[in-house]
Amino acid sequence: MKILCFQHHDDEHAGYLRQLLASDGHTLTAVMLHCGDSIPPPENFDALWVLGGPMDVWQRAEHPWLDTELAAIKHAVDTLKMPYLGLCLGHQLLAVALGGDVAAGVPEIGVLPVNLTGAGRQSAFLVGAPKTFDALQWHSAEVSKAPPGAVCLAESPVCAVQAMSVGEHALSFQFHLEAEHDTVSTWGAVPEYRAALLNALGEAGPEELGKACDEALVAMNRLCDRLYANWTSLAAKCVGVPA
Repeated sequence: MKILCFQHHDDEHAGYLRQLLASDGHTLTAVMLHCGDSIPPPENFDALWVLGGPMDVWQRAEHPWLDTELAAIKHAVDTLKMPYLGLCLGHQLLAVALGGDVAAGVPEIGVLPVNLTGAGRQSAFLVGAPKTFDALQWHSAEVSKAPPGAVCLAESPVCAVQAMSVGEHALSFQFHLEAEHDTVSTWGAVPEYRAALLNALGEAGPEELGKACDEALVAMNRLCDRLYANWTSLAAKCVGVPA
């Protein structure tokens, strides 16, 4: 597949997922929106991925390209029915693009449990996922109202929409399973992320989170393998290409 990817920070890329894409022969074309890149026609691609970023969906004045991005997401998912994968900010942008809401919530920063909902346990996107699993969380905003037609697939004690699907083509997560060994140290150098980390966990937060992420990394990446395989299988059926 030819995958179009919206990226919002140099260091917040697809992480471990890059290895999986490369091994399967899929191509990822990154559009660096924060650098002023223009969005190419989604019709030239098979799928759309939207990654995380340090900005919030409501910061339109500071980041005017967010309006263009939201329109592109709506066109891709709602009109073209393109396979979609959203991570963190990409999860929130999907919600807003399709008529849902995002608001400031209780910060979740750490390696924390996520629970599948009843719908999540039945979802083809989450086949093979345990009912409860640990994932890297690093967010202070959340989907406060899922868009019409979306199905909530996972939740946590303080965030009601940790994962959602739209039809059989769009999937998004608030959490991160794509972490690598340097993810915490790299993201911890981003001013917005570092401030949130120190506020949530104190001065020892960077070291504690780095250790927790390393300890959970094998399990997180194993689950990432499973969910990536589910997504690519369903996406391939949508676009008629080999998975």
